[in-house]
Amino acid sequence: MEHTSNVIDLVMAVTFLLLVAAGVLAFSKWIKLPFTVLLVVIGIALSELAHLTPGYLSPLVEFHISPDVILFVFLPTLIFESSLHLEARELRRNLLPVLTLAVPGLLVSTVIIGSVVSLLTPIDFSAALVLGAILSATDPVAVISLFKQLGAPRRLTILVEGESLFNDATAIVASQILLAIAVAGYVSTQTIVAGVGDFFFVFFGGALVGWLMALVTGFFLGHVEGDPLIEISLTTILAYFSFLIAEHTLHVSGVMATVAAALTIGGWGRSKISHSVSEYLENFWEYLAFVANALIFLLVGLQIDLAAVAQSWSMLVWVIMAMLLARAVVIFAFVPLVGKLPGAEVIDRKFQAVMYWGGLRGAIALAIALSLGDFRHAETFVVLVTGAVLFTLIVPGLTIERLIKVLGLNRPPLADRMALAEAHLNAQHKALSNLPALQQEIDFSPRIAAALEARYQLAVDDAEARYESLREAELDLEQECDLLMLRCFSVQKALYHQMFAHGHLSEKTYRNMVYSLNVEGDSLRYHGALPHIPPRSYLERWSRNTWMRFIQRAGFGLFDNYAESIRSHSTARDYELAWAGYHGCLRVLANIDELSQFSHTRSAAVDEVRSKFQRWSEGARRKIDAVVEQFPEFFNASQQRLAERTMLHSQRNFIVTQRRSGAIPNSVASALLEELDEQIRDLRGYDTTHLKIDANELLRKVPVFADLPEEEVPRILACLTQRTVPARQDIIQEGAFDESLYLIARGSVRVLRRDEAGREIELAVLAAGDFVGESGFLTGEARSATCRALTPCAIYELKRRDLNTFLETCPGLQVALERAMRHRTGDVCMLEDGPGTVPG
Repeated sequence: MEHTSNVIDLVMAVTFLLLVAAGVLAFSKWIKLPFTVLLVVIGIALSELAHLTPGYLSPLVEFHISPDVILFVFLPTLIFESSLHLEARELRRNLLPVLTLAVPGLLVSTVIIGSVVSLLTPIDFSAALVLGAILSATDPVAVISLFKQLGAPRRLTILVEGESLFNDATAIVASQILLAIAVAGYVSTQTIVAGVGDFFFVFFGGALVGWLMALVTGFFLGHVEGDPLIEISLTTILAYFSFLIAEHTLHVSGVMATVAAALTIGGWGRSKISHSVSEYLENFWEYLAFVANALIFLLVGLQIDLAAVAQSWSMLVWVIMAMLLARAVVIFAFVPLVGKLPGAEVIDRKFQAVMYWGGLRGAIALAIALSLGDFRHAETFVVLVTGAVLFTLIVPGLTIERLIKVLGLNRPPLADRMALAEAHLNAQHKALSNLPALQQEIDFSPRIAAALEARYQLAVDDAEARYESLREAELDLEQECDLLMLRCFSVQKALYHQMFAHGHLSEKTYRNMVYSLNVEGDSLRYHGALPHIPPRSYLERWSRNTWMRFIQRAGFGLFDNYAESIRSHSTARDYELAWAGYHGCLRVLANIDELSQFSHTRSAAVDEVRSKFQRWSEGARRKIDAVVEQFPEFFNASQQRLAERTMLHSQRNFIVTQRRSGAIPNSVASALLEELDEQIRDLRGYDTTHLKIDANELLRKVPVFADLPEEEVPRILACLTQRTVPARQDIIQEGAFDESLYLIARGSVRVLRRDEAGREIELAVLAAGDFVGESGFLTGEARSATCRALTPCAIYELKRRDLNTFLETCPGLQVALERAMRHRTGDVCMLEDGPGTVPG
């Protein structure tokens, strides 16, 4: 009976806390204060009321918060939800400053807090370092919510939220290692080295565990279609199982495991989640995060002992000062240094100020403090951490909005203000023009219609005056171009969403296109120019080339099929990106005159924007034509799949219309729609099998194999391995060692060599029927030049060990290759000495 009573008390307490949280949420929206800050304040108030009215609220005060509950119940939910909705590519762009703040920044903060506290309080240095690690963990839930409410720049949100996700893991790992050192009572060089090694093992080991578990979960998600219960259950299992396996079983970072798992599923794994389930999934995790935050911050407020905090005020003041000093050093010293690194984006002073003041402390710090157990300073640390958390929630938490407004970060950029004024004007115009039809339909009196017409005409005049005033005061020709570009981007986004919904775009291509438009749109809004970094940057191409070379060399041929699959899909995705971009530009060019009429854009701005989209459409068209020329079978198959999907959607729309009108029974319509949806799913994406070509076609094109005996053709064909190479990918890299000959079946390849200044000089452009790599193939020496795909290519690889089997029966083959090598070497020398040509 006692056990049943405890369960009832627990259910009653949780239900009451959720009721309080719902009321606080409504109240916070009314008075415009951060939700989590109000939760803590209400929790403190309930705790004080419980002492005044024993018997009613006392069970809540006695409901102690366990650190294990925070770490193993609430934390996986909060970490997974934040990471899942974090744009992985945006995080990757800002990964350098985020990791700098989360790892070395947190360690420096730990040392500063530990040094100041040990100097100014009775706490010894080793124990003070533990306190420093605990207080370096940020928890900006209130700040992130405020950013969304105020419309703060997207990059600022990524920086603050990304830092919090990673430094939670760093703080937990660092505090555990420092606690072990403090308990041992001595520090040596060996201890420090071992601690650093343990830190990196636990930190990156957790990330590896989460990544692997996300891959397994993605595999199962890919085999489930349109079942929200199963798919949401799998993500829930991933969030908790990755944390438990990492933290409890493998003793690595559970936080990093959950972060890595969520980022992987939110990026790569997003295509595995059914399109119809995505909205359910987001709502589910948003609600779980609300419940976790509500319970955590209410329980934190209930557990705060104001009397104990007040008694420790003399130490608490120094702890807070040390915490603020450490945060200032990390933000204002580390962030500018990171901005000076090659390829890094500068973070301006306004962002730095918000990042400094927005570094609130919360449940993570309190959970670590509560989990110290029998540590000699455990009780003192709980009080100090509680006081520090309370300070950051009340002082920075309640003033961060004012800081954002003072810095002007809440003020929408000109583009958004113009869009708002234009939307008001067009909405009033639309309502006024629809008034006669509405009067006829609803049949209200002419007197009411006349009054409405007069009122809306005044509203239109007022909106038009404000719009024109804003245009004259702040809008020049360049800004008009930017505004029109943003409207054009909106048209493209709408088209890409429609394409994705109809199965014409894969999930990855759709996300890439929308992400690129978001980056370009933010750059126009906040910087007045398009970003200089292209969607496919040099770093991305380099990482792809490096990964391909690694799996080919390290796998000893075992992963050749996997590597070829990646290359084939990359070529197909490049075509899909070009195809989507081309049709997006065409849609804009078809609507640009109508878009400009709405905003009264000057003709000069319209002409400039039109010329940009014409240029982009021509570039995309050239990429499509390159694929059509090199892989006509793939292009025709893609067009066939597109046509079939379009016809299936036409059938689907007809059945939906008939079901709504009652012409087709609901059960019959559901069966037909399910059948059509399955056919549409089968036709989604692209089919890379049509990128393969007949090797006989290749041998007929290559002059070197012209004298090959007919009986040897099947043997050499069996040794050729097809490679599909996307444009701009390296086939051979200068200075590398490998003994393969590459025969070009389709496409064009650039031959490049670096000069003394490190610049790449083009030596030749080779086409179908040519071959590359004969020098290293015959001599085994380092490659003398880089061969890079100019267009999508189909090549065949012949390894040196396979050639040796043919030399006895076909000695002329090596002679022909050596002759070709000498011929090309001579032409290259001519090119380097003066004008000349390098034959294919």
